[in-house]
Amino acid sequence: MVKTEAKALAGEGASAFPASEVKTALNGFLTAFRGFQDETTLKLKQQEERLTMLDRKMNHAGRPALAATADLDVPHKKAFAAYLRSGDDDGLRGLALEGKGLNTQVNAEGGFLVDPQTSERIRGVLRSTASIRAIANVVSVEATSFDVLVDHTELGSGWATETGTLTETGAPQIDRIAIPLHELAAMPKASQRLLDDSAFDIEGWLAERIADRFSRAEGQAFVSGDGVDKPKGFLSHAKVANATWAWGSLGYVVTGNAGDFATTNASDAIVDLVYALNAEYRANATFVMNSKTAGAVRKMKDADGRFLWADGLQAGEPARLMGYPVLISEDMPDIAANAHALAFGDFKNGYTVAERPDMRVLRDPFSAKPHVLFYASKRVGGDVSDFAAIKLLKFAVS
Repeated sequence: MVKTEAKALAGEGASAFPASEVKTALNGFLTAFRGFQDETTLKLKQQEERLTMLDRKMNHAGRPALAATADLDVPHKKAFAAYLRSGDDDGLRGLALEGKGLNTQVNAEGGFLVDPQTSERIRGVLRSTASIRAIANVVSVEATSFDVLVDHTELGSGWATETGTLTETGAPQIDRIAIPLHELAAMPKASQRLLDDSAFDIEGWLAERIADRFSRAEGQAFVSGDGVDKPKGFLSHAKVANATWAWGSLGYVVTGNAGDFATTNASDAIVDLVYALNAEYRANATFVMNSKTAGAVRKMKDADGRFLWADGLQAGEPARLMGYPVLISEDMPDIAANAHALAFGDFKNGYTVAERPDMRVLRDPFSAKPHVLFYASKRVGGDVSDFAAIKLLKFAVS
């Protein structure tokens, strides 16, 4: 009987006390689950908002660069694009931009300086072309000309004794070389319908067209320009045999054969050309020739059968001739009788390119309807600044 009562008491405790614990645990679980559910719902909502914002950004980034809805944070680009497409200059007039350098500005002639991004693209193409500009001294000026002061004479000297009278020695003389700036212009055109297309990259097209025109005109002028309304090329100056060289002219050495290299020991002319230049200039000297001349020189070997020409070992490194870099300029003349088809010199000292940093773009929708003309212009000049720094190879007997 005792055992029966004990079992009864045990059964009552087992049925009453565990039920309270289960109820408490269940309430705690439900509370935790609701909190987890609320937190999960909030995270999903935040993730959805992030995805929506990302989708908007991707759609915005995929729009054409010069679409009709330009970014509001670049008002000068929006105004410039509107001017190019339709001639609307209200945006340009309303911009309070500083008028220095390449910033957009209305000037007295109705022209506008291109925005900095467009102009920088043009200059980048100019630097990458095979032009004398790549090895010359390039300066930016704000005046109508650039003057180079050159001291090309020797200061007199002599040995003096302790008690002897010191006589007067010669004084150096300074020459002034004036490099006037000339106007370089290009005038590409496009149809109005093409300009109305919001997917058309107006600035890129304009930059490429102008850069191509400017680079070809500059390259030719820096080599053989006559100095009349254009830069004066180094080949336009007087040329004399290096043995009788004097300031104001360029010295040359000959190949010994009219219209070609010598039939024997052809490479001797290259060696003579290198050592016709003084040592202080040779350290930074460069060969300049066109592709046809380079093809002939590339075949030359020294007395031991080694090629004088060596291609660059790394990408972007220029080829070398006798250890000196080579600039391939197609504006150099071909090999012919009495032609100065190969130059060697320190062009950083020998030739100076002076230019103004600004460029104007004028829009003309009337002269060639239904096309729109874009007249772009800049001012640039160039001339020899040190006649001792450049030597030429003449394909002649004397």
